[in-house]
Amino acid sequence: MYKNVLVPVSFEEDRDSAGAINVARILAGDGGKVTVLHVMEQIPGYAISYVPENYLVESRQAIEAELSEMASALPNGVAEVIDGHSGRTILDYAEKNGVDCIVIASHRPGMQDLLLGSTATQVVRHAGCAVHVIR
Repeated sequence: MYKNVLVPVSFEEDRDSAGAINVARILAGDGGKVTVLHVMEQIPGYAISYVPENYLVESRQAIEAELSEMASALPNGVAEVIDGHSGRTILDYAEKNGVDCIVIASHRPGMQDLLLGSTATQVVRHAGCAVHVIR
């Protein structure tokens, strides 16, 4: 069993966040901590003027509420929302917080992933701990 499991959550339709949380629950057992994490990426400067004034504040509050609900279903669940670039921020968070396992949902890879790569790919390649990918 793992003592400190991290579950990065993306709210895209093709991600199985519930499946990742269920796997994390099993891997953490009764005594392990599970952190449900969402990384809020910055809106590019050229697009920010098209976004409603309170959009960032309201979306952060909605995400925090959703993550808190997810975490409350876990025995030792914690919810975190942080700012940054998804892949790098997940890796930095895991390193700083002593995470020993990351459970991340991934989409089915396509041709675009050969050129750009996905967050899950970046995490798998660079994490200093075990990574379980859920499809």
